[in-house]
Amino acid sequence: MITEKLKQKIITVCNAKIEQKGGNVGLSFYAFFANKNDDPELLMDAAQWWIMTHKLDHFEKALKIKKLVECL
Repeated sequence: MITEKLKQKIITVCNAKIEQKGGNVGLSFYAFFANKNDDPELLMDAAQWWIMTHKLDHFEKALKIKKLVECL
């Protein structure tokens, strides 16, 4: 299950990346976090959702991720 905090963070980051680099931009779940691990619980939630729940590749299209999250 994805938290509302993580859902909003994913949508915000996806929107920013799509706006900056276009609809074909890819990203990994690390894109939702700073280079330092300032929120380890949220990082683990993202990893669980990305890797275990949806079995996504390391890099996925931002549009795909945004659509997955918006359906929750």
